[in-house]
Amino acid sequence: MRAPAVTIAPVATDVVGTFAALRARLGVPEAFPPDVEAGARAAATRGPVDVSPRVDRTDIELVTIDPAGSRDLDQAYGADRLKTGYRVFYAIADVAAFVDAGGPVDREARGRGETIYLPDGRAPLHPDVLGEGAASLLPDGDRPALLWTIDLDDGGRPVQTRLERATVRSRAALDYESVQADIDAGTATPALALLRDIGRLRLEREAERGGVSLDLPNQEVVPRGEGYELEWRAPLPVESWNAQISLLTGMEAARIMIGAGLGVFRSLPAIDQYLLDRLRRSAKTLRIHWPGSMTYPEVVRGLDPNVAAHAAFLTQAAHVLRGAGYVVWRKADGDPPVHAAVAATYAHVTAPLRRLVDRFANELVIAEHDGREPPAWVVEALEELPLLMAAADRHAHEVERGVVDRVEQLLLSTRVGETFPATVVDRHHDHAVIQLQDPPVVATLHDSPAALGSEIHVTLTEADPEAGTLEFAIAPKGQLP
Repeated sequence: MRAPAVTIAPVATDVVGTFAALRARLGVPEAFPPDVEAGARAAATRGPVDVSPRVDRTDIELVTIDPAGSRDLDQAYGADRLKTGYRVFYAIADVAAFVDAGGPVDREARGRGETIYLPDGRAPLHPDVLGEGAASLLPDGDRPALLWTIDLDDGGRPVQTRLERATVRSRAALDYESVQADIDAGTATPALALLRDIGRLRLEREAERGGVSLDLPNQEVVPRGEGYELEWRAPLPVESWNAQISLLTGMEAARIMIGAGLGVFRSLPAIDQYLLDRLRRSAKTLRIHWPGSMTYPEVVRGLDPNVAAHAAFLTQAAHVLRGAGYVVWRKADGDPPVHAAVAATYAHVTAPLRRLVDRFANELVIAEHDGREPPAWVVEALEELPLLMAAADRHAHEVERGVVDRVEQLLLSTRVGETFPATVVDRHHDHAVIQLQDPPVVATLHDSPAALGSEIHVTLTEADPEAGTLEFAIAPKGQLP
């Protein structure tokens, strides 16, 4: 199912103009208001405010691992091998130390909710002087952080957790590709080699509790040289291992908030039985082996997204995970909400530079850990946070899909009438969703009986970036290549 990247050069098409028009149409925020920029500069100049006592942990060897070129660095990782198990260090950017509650930076962040990424730039949650500067865990000096120290047994299960406000120092800003290459070559540092070992153990624990991670290839628009490329990108194993450290931290945060009797959790309801039954029928159609004794996560873990039928099934499998959101919970509410894919209670705390809710959740967690009441500004904001984050999530997804759609239309605008091989990866009522093999385009095939997982040929009948249309039809037999 993987397809080669296809380049779109700005000199050939008005890609930049297309992105600008999309930003305007979807209301992507541009520059920050002057008072917000001024507030951010003042906070960066002033330095962090110690909301609670801070300790010096600059002796710990930490590195950040992110997409190449990133500067909004939320997390720094380190690890040691213990006599019986492992010690994970996870430093999280201390955004609350720079953002004054109720001030202009705080108010603007509540309106934005999260950072929105486009191929030609970001619409950040915070001004860059903070998000890519003073509050970011860049390897250019000491930084304030919330430092998690989580001890694990030999099976990767947490046995002791400590959280403290600290001063830390990242040794390097690494990217996923280089870290993966070093691990594969056996030249990685001991801490990065442990990331692989701990990540694999945490994936085993995920399977044990019935959780599931859908590591599907993503359709992305990325800058390359003088142009942009549309490509399918499969996550590297190191991304999955790193994600497990974040999940571990979020689960420990949720556990601490449950102890406090107050928290804001990321939730996902259990899979609806109707959707699960429909997924089983899809498995039968696609000839996916699913015996009655095998659970949904077990089936998903055994599939290869590079196989056409498996990719189609995984697309279906993702659809049954519906209804993710944020829930404010108090002890009087009964059992705390569970995230069905994580198969545990879980909270977002590891990306406060890019996601609003994490700043507030972090303050709840460290207040409970320190044995004190959470700040009033945190408690007062809780009821509003799920609504703000729901709106921000919808907006970010709309922009992401809009970018890919427009690039597909630009890419194919000169190829109307051509015929392409494609695979049916999804079905909705009377239409099919197809994935072209080359270029890597996903589109809707209206009024089509094409079966899920079938390999077909389609003819491009319309591709108009200005109108926002991309239409295909089943190719007549006489037009097949």
